[in-house]
Amino acid sequence: MSVNLGGFISANFDPFAAGKPTTVEYLVVAGGGGGSDYGGGGAGGLLTAASFAVTAGANNTVTVGSGGAGAATGSNGTDSVFSSISTTGGGRGANTNGAGANGGSGGGGGYGGSGAGGVGTSGQGNSGGLGLSGSPPYYAGGGGGVGSVGLAGTAGGGGGGGTGLCSTITGARVFYAGGGGGGAFQATAAALGVAGGGNGGRGSYSQATPGTANSGGGGGGFGNTGYSGANGGSGIVIIRYPATQSAPTSTTGNPQINYSDGYQIYTWTSSGSITF
Repeated sequence: MSVNLGGFISANFDPFAAGKPTTVEYLVVAGGGGGSDYGGGGAGGLLTAASFAVTAGANNTVTVGSGGAGAATGSNGTDSVFSSISTTGGGRGANTNGAGANGGSGGGGGYGGSGAGGVGTSGQGNSGGLGLSGSPPYYAGGGGGVGSVGLAGTAGGGGGGGTGLCSTITGARVFYAGGGGGGAFQATAAALGVAGGGNGGRGSYSQATPGTANSGGGGGGFGNTGYSGANGGSGIVIIRYPATQSAPTSTTGNPQINYSDGYQIYTWTSSGSITF
């Protein structure tokens, strides 16, 4: 196993080997929901904690969820897993005048009277925003984020995505799991996604943008019937524990390995495993 120590590559780095870890800190983010022709996608579910018990010699599975596809009717993101910790993929945005799908965070609602936002998973995310009912122009709700519900569509445009979470587990400030903006048939400005969530589209004026890769952000809704919203962002799994403790016995899935602030940090953007 090789690691990057500020530009110096060292094989089998195990500087102090002060025993194997008994707990680790984790961040697990599922894939964000895809945007639909109107509703913004909900963020992937997010769980994080500073002290998760691990056992020496036990294999811990890592699954990194993919973002949901953007389409006229988008799809939910898929779940992410670390050991026994599992987060739920974000809900797709609503098709036309329907309701957003449930998920880690719920997808944004469509423009019609049934345009409710999808429901988020308790402890992992929030519900999507309500679409604005009425005749054209149409304004859909934004997808929910881990930090707040998606905003409702208004007479000015689609609803913005719900807020995400800022984590420093990697040693840098990074935002995750924000909702995608809702689409609008006619609007002067796009509804904004946040914390990796994509922006909503404005019918024939501007297209929706996708959620950021490895953020769990929801994809933006398009804003015109029958057109494709944008893809949700893929998820991520990160763990860290003190650098003074032993390196893992093995890892798979090619995690990025860094050292910062006295921690050894393992980041997966594709599925794998770790054994301590």
